[in-house]
Amino acid sequence: MLIWFISGETKIVQADATYIFKKGDIFLIPRNQLATIINYATNEQPHKTVVMHLSTERLKDYYAKLDVIPRALDSPKIYRFNNHPLLESCMASLIPYFDMKEIPNDIASLKITEAISILRTIDKEIDNTLANFEEPGKIDLVGYMEKNFMFNLSLEKFSYLTGRSLSTFKRDFNKYFNSTPQRWLTRKRLELAHYQLSKKDKKPIEICYEVGFDNLSHFSYAFKKHFGYSPTKLTK
Repeated sequence: MLIWFISGETKIVQADATYIFKKGDIFLIPRNQLATIINYATNEQPHKTVVMHLSTERLKDYYAKLDVIPRALDSPKIYRFNNHPLLESCMASLIPYFDMKEIPNDIASLKITEAISILRTIDKEIDNTLANFEEPGKIDLVGYMEKNFMFNLSLEKFSYLTGRSLSTFKRDFNKYFNSTPQRWLTRKRLELAHYQLSKKDKKPIEICYEVGFDNLSHFSYAFKKHFGYSPTKLTK
């Protein structure tokens, strides 16, 4: 996804990095990236962005005409293009179409082609990310889950990203962790939340999404059930 900020703020939390994006920022999130995205209004301004989805199908159509052999990247990064005039102009030109509730397919295709072309002009290495269509291979399940348990993904997505079918994922998970995936994930997330609340002096609303819960009420219920007291009591 290519995203341009009009107002507000977004916090993107990955396993090994945290990003803050504000008005004027433009950034690109590569596919298959695990991240928790938290949006905020700021200074009484709503959170407002223009988002362009560069789907695999669109990118394959674009690169089918080019002789590009991408270099494999160990860990594709989130790209940042702050206040870049070409990208900003491209994204701003989409705003009038939102009043129409729908962008005609032919115009959407032209805009996506324009955006990809600008990205390739700005960053000569971007092809290694945009033109890489490899599917995830089978990887170390224990290391991957220990690093990424805090991301609120379905078991189907976790199994895909570790290169397994859902049934193989569940079987391997039970073999290595002696637990079901959901039970293990809940416990790990609650333990991380307990650490954040007790050692980092954070508030429940600050960390419930970052540790992988859907909402504050579900987090509070699960926390109290597991530890015997509410997260707010711990912070007090």
